[in-house]
This record gives sequence, C-alpha cells and structure tokens, in this order.
Amino acid sequence: MNVEKTPVVLGWREWLALPELGIPAIKAKIDTGAKTSTLHAFRQEIFMKGGKEHIRFWIHPLQRRTRIELVCEAPVHDQRLVKDSGGHGEQRFVIMSTARLGKREWPIEITLTSRDTMTFRMLLARSALTQGHFMVDPKASYLTGRSLRHTYKKQRYK
Repeated sequence: MNVEKTPVVLGWREWLALPELGIPAIKAKIDTGAKTSTLHAFRQEIFMKGGKEHIRFWIHPLQRRTRIELVCEAPVHDQRLVKDSGGHGEQRFVIMSTARLGKREWPIEITLTSRDTMTFRMLLARSALTQGHFMVDPKASYLTGRSLRHTYKKQRYK
C-alpha cells in the first residue's frame, strides 16, 4: 500500500477502484459527513471459508445499468448498526478492502447496503479520507482523473 504524507485534493465526486474486490471502477461521492465508507450491494450471502465468515455480494457498479453486474467476496470484518442521514438505523456487514484513487492505494473499511435509489454506488467517508491523506474541494469534480469511467464500455456483460 502506498500512502504518501502530502495531501491530495479531491473533488466532491471521484472515480476509484477496489481491486481486491474485482471492481475496476466505481463513481464515489466524497462524503466528509459520513464516518464509514459504503458500497452498493443489492444482494448479500454469508458463507464460511477456511473456518472464517465471508460475504458474497452482488453490485451494479453503474447507476441505472443493471446489465453490468459484479459478484464480489470478502471476509467479514465486523457488523455494525449504521444510521443514515435521516437517523434510521440499519445493521450492516463491514469488510476491509484496498481503495485505489489516482496513484494512491490504502486500506479502508466499507459497509455494505443497497443503494439502488441513490445517485452514487459508493460513499468514500471521512475515516477513509484521513487514512489516505486527502483534502476535499467541494466545488470540484474528478480531480484524480476520469480515465476509469470507460472501463465497462470495453467489456461485454450479460
């Protein structure tokens, strides 16, 4: 993992990758109000692997494009009660994964929940931003580049 000490400035939305999960690109809202990052998972399945609890989950990485479907697996790191901005609580599974944003890679905690009705499939929260040494410019977008946005156009799905 390469985390530099000099902060990188991000826009309020950025393209990032989660390579350990097999997610080459996902548009994330940079959310300094949220404590823990969240990833869209419209279906979840718990299973045992090597004596440890794992989760398999399905995502549509792009909003309004259900024909692109990825299946991911990760060890379960934790379960937590997470409250949304309206104060509603939901028990969620938590996983650990590496995030890649621009040239930086670092480990982050991610909660899993359905974000079908949300504009962004992922929220990158303040705990991840602190670990990765980032600052946010709320007027800007895609300061780390847009190169990942074409990832899914080159592949065939369903």
